[in-house]
Amino acid sequence: MSLVHAAHLVKSFSSGQSAFGSTSTSRVRAVNDVSFEIEAGETLGLVGESGSGKSTLGRMLLRLIDPDFGTVHFDGQDVLAARGGDLRRLRRDMQIIFQDPYGSLDPRMTVEAIVCEPIVVHDSQSRSGRRRRAAEMLRAVGMDDSALRRYPHEFSGGQRQRIGIARALMLRPRFIVADEPVSALDVSVGAQIVNLLRQLQKEFQLTYLFISHSLPVVRYLANRVAVMKHGELVECGTTEQITTAPRHEYTRTLLAATPELEPAAK
Repeated sequence: MSLVHAAHLVKSFSSGQSAFGSTSTSRVRAVNDVSFEIEAGETLGLVGESGSGKSTLGRMLLRLIDPDFGTVHFDGQDVLAARGGDLRRLRRDMQIIFQDPYGSLDPRMTVEAIVCEPIVVHDSQSRSGRRRRAAEMLRAVGMDDSALRRYPHEFSGGQRQRIGIARALMLRPRFIVADEPVSALDVSVGAQIVNLLRQLQKEFQLTYLFISHSLPVVRYLANRVAVMKHGELVECGTTEQITTAPRHEYTRTLLAATPELEPAAK
């Protein structure tokens, strides 16, 4: 049985106001009848242009957004039907790494408070126990535990993203949605974060949905690739198949727009 199973997911949003100021009643379908599975321990790369519905899809898996229609199962449990304690237990196993390392960290909170927030919500550990866990997770992402007493503005973008990753790891989840975690970073810093995610996957036996518009990044990290266009899943297959013998014209267009790297640069 797959760890994550999504079937016929649909989500629409209001298109907002018209040019004349009146509220529009029309709705835009951000995700349109999408189904896929993610096996335990693998990375599924989700690629597509901005606005294709990738982030909406990822958030529906975690029930940060409720779909209009469809089902999500995690390890056989119905995520959308879960309530109370069942939902809390599911959310311990499913976490997210956000795209923006600047906006996703509260500037008024210390790093310790930020990283410990999930465990405060979901666990009853003592403060000293939480601090020990936070220090352990910071070291796991390549940071010194002296960072615990500092504030987000004292760190670079790459360091802030490492803090966000440490926060996602605090509850020892099994599944992480990484929502374009390197798109706001310099290329060299982003490469370090991608390598870190790969290392953490082995260390913590993680399963990823890795959302990105960059096929080279997905090619490096993912076992399989799913391609989205205008809210629909147009193609899904192994990384090798998608990047060397794509079936859909849109996938071929994405590949043609990807700059080739020299072998030494790879």
